[in-house]
Amino acid sequence: MKKSILVCSAAIIMFGSSCSSSSEKVEAAKENVQEAKNDLSTEIKDSTAKAVHQANEDEWKIFKKESEIKIKDNEILIIELKSKQRKNGNNAYDSYSRSVDTLEQKNKNLQYRMDNYPAGKTDWETFKVEFNKDMDGLGSALKNFTHTNNKKK
Repeated sequence: MKKSILVCSAAIIMFGSSCSSSSEKVEAAKENVQEAKNDLSTEIKDSTAKAVHQANEDEWKIFKKESEIKIKDNEILIIELKSKQRKNGNNAYDSYSRSVDTLEQKNKNLQYRMDNYPAGKTDWETFKVEFNKDMDGLGSALKNFTHTNNKKK
């Protein structure tokens, strides 16, 4: 009888220790899952930061110089459009004048964006694509405006 009590006690102790071991394992597994989630979150942030390409100094200087040339060319076209309107002296061209002023403002906004771009602190590729898209749109608008006006005369 003593022997069976000892065996039962030993079995209960072993079973009890294995239960606590299982609960400890579950708790450890939960902690591991949480750590893995945190690690994944950190990795995602790091990879996103690496994906945001920043302009190096040479790349920025070349882009800025090319863009400034385009902006200056746009300014020349705008001045020509304004002088054509003055030569014609026709007051019926109020909408013409407003359109030229709008194009001039867009050109000034592009210059402002270029002057105030925080080189190396934002997503360079996104800025470059958006800026070029806006620059090309303005260039097309100026050329179309000039061609449309030449056809009207």
